[in-house]
Amino acid sequence: QVQLEESGGGLVQTGGSLRLSCAASGRTFSSYAVGWFRQAPGKEREFVAAINWSGGSTSYADSVKGRFTISRDNAKNTVYLQMNSLKPEDTAVYYCAAGIIIGILSRYPARYDYWGQGTQVTVSS
Repeated sequence: QVQLEESGGGLVQTGGSLRLSCAASGRTFSSYAVGWFRQAPGKEREFVAAINWSGGSTSYADSVKGRFTISRDNAKNTVYLQMNSLKPEDTAVYYCAAGIIIGILSRYPARYDYWGQGTQVTVSS
């Protein structure tokens, strides 16, 4: 059982930055991977980035490579998503998710077992 809570969303101008946090509580396994997903109104939930807690490997969607960075702080049971050079198309509700994923990090929502409630990110043009 894992509980996740996102924070750090808000309103920024094009080109600005935000840092999202995903805080985990409850039982945490070293093999749990954490992914960030986002969903805009009328669109499918899409993969953003993922990180493996035990291996330290990362994965990014092509649309955010070079702009977003996922990182972790195991002492705080927290995963971060640093978002730079934000664009209006980044506007969405951002969710973090956790799952037991061995090997290659997954970009499919069904592979993750626990989800946060989401945090709104709005980028003005």
